[in-house]
Amino acid sequence: MTLRRQRRAIAAVFAVHGAVMGTFAARIPSMAEHLHLGAGALGLALFMPAVGSMTIMPFTGRVIHRLGPRVALQVLLGAYCVLLAVPPLMPSLTLLCVAMVVFGAAAGTSDVAMNAQGSALEHRMGTSIMSSLHGMWSIGGFAAAAIATVATRLDVGAPAHLAAMALALFVGGQLAVRALPALGAGGVAEPVERPRFRLPVGIVLVIALVGFCAVFGEVAGSDWSAVYMHTVMHSGAATAAATYGVFAGLMAFGRLTGDRVVRRFGPAATVRVGALIGAIGAVLVALALTTAVTIIGFGVATVVPLAFAAAGRIGAESGSAAAGNAIAGVATIAYGAGLAAPGVIGGIASLTSLTWSFVFVAILIAIIVFAGRALAPRTDARPDHEAAVPNVTVADVWPD
Repeated sequence: MTLRRQRRAIAAVFAVHGAVMGTFAARIPSMAEHLHLGAGALGLALFMPAVGSMTIMPFTGRVIHRLGPRVALQVLLGAYCVLLAVPPLMPSLTLLCVAMVVFGAAAGTSDVAMNAQGSALEHRMGTSIMSSLHGMWSIGGFAAAAIATVATRLDVGAPAHLAAMALALFVGGQLAVRALPALGAGGVAEPVERPRFRLPVGIVLVIALVGFCAVFGEVAGSDWSAVYMHTVMHSGAATAAATYGVFAGLMAFGRLTGDRVVRRFGPAATVRVGALIGAIGAVLVALALTTAVTIIGFGVATVVPLAFAAAGRIGAESGSAAAGNAIAGVATIAYGAGLAAPGVIGGIASLTSLTWSFVFVAILIAIIVFAGRALAPRTDARPDHEAAVPNVTVADVWPD
C-alpha cells in the first residue's frame, strides 16, 4: 500500500466528515421550521453538539488504543454518518437536544481519530499534509451544501435528504478507511499500557492555546462577519452574505495551499506570519475602514491543522493512541473556543460595541504570533539518537 494511496484515502475521510457537517448545517432551517423553533430554542439545540463533543473527546485515545486506529476510525466515522439521519426525525426540542449531544459526540471523536491518522501519515511521509487534509474537509462541506441547495429547491424533505446522504457518506467513508493501514503513528505497534487522558501540560498546553486562539478567530469570522458588515459597515444583505462566502473561500484556499508554504518555510513561520495577517485584518475590522474581516479566515486557516500535527508529533513514537491523546487534549481546549466565542463576542458587543469585540479577537490572534513557535519540529537540532522523542519545555517557547 503506497503512501500516496493512503494520503488519498485519508483525504477522502476528511471530505466525508466535512460533507456530514455541510449537509447538516444546510438543513438547519428546515429542522427549525419543522419544530417551530425560535431563535432561542434553536440556539440551545445548536449548542448541544459542542457539549457532546467536548464531553467525549478526552476519551478518544482509549477507544483508539482498544480498537486500533483504523477500526476506531471506521466505527466513529460510521456512527457520525449514520447519526446524520436522526435529528430531522426528532418530534420535540428535548429529543432534538439529546440527538444533537450524541451527534456532536460522534463528530468530535471521529474528528480526533481522523486527525490522529492524518498526523501518523504525515509522520511516515516526512512532509506536511495536514493543511491540505483540512482543506478537503472544507471542500466536502461546500459540495454537501451545494447538494443540499439543489435538494431544497426540488422540495426534498430534510428527513429523506439526510437519510440518503447518511447512507452515501457511510459507504464512502467505510471504503476510504479500509484503504488505511492498521498500524499506529510511525508504523509502530501500540503501547501495552492503556493511555490515560490528561489535560495538556507543558508544550502541548501551549499548542492547545494556539489552537484555542485560532478557533476563536475562525468562529468570529464565520458567525459574525455578515452581522458586522450589516450593522457596523451598513452593507446590504447581499454584501453581508457575500462576506461570509469570501471568508469561507479564503479558509479553503489557505488550507489547500498551506502545505506548500509549510514545506518551504516550516510550520512555525507559516503560523506566525499567518496570524500576523489575521491580527492586522482584525484591527482593520475594528477600525471599520475596510471589509478585512475576510482576512481573518485567511490568516488562521492553517493554524488548527498545524496544531493537530504538532500535537501528533509529541506522541508519534509511542503509537497512535498516545498521539490520539495529545490531539484529543489540544482539540478539547481548542474547540472550547467554539463554546466560548459566541458568548464572549456577544457579551463584549452588548457592553461596548461589536467593534471592541474584534479588538479582543485581534489580541487573541496576536498571541499566536508569539506562541506559534511551539509548532516547530524540535528534532533538527538534536543528535540522531535523540531526535525521535521531542523534549520541549515551555521555556523554549516563552524565553525570558
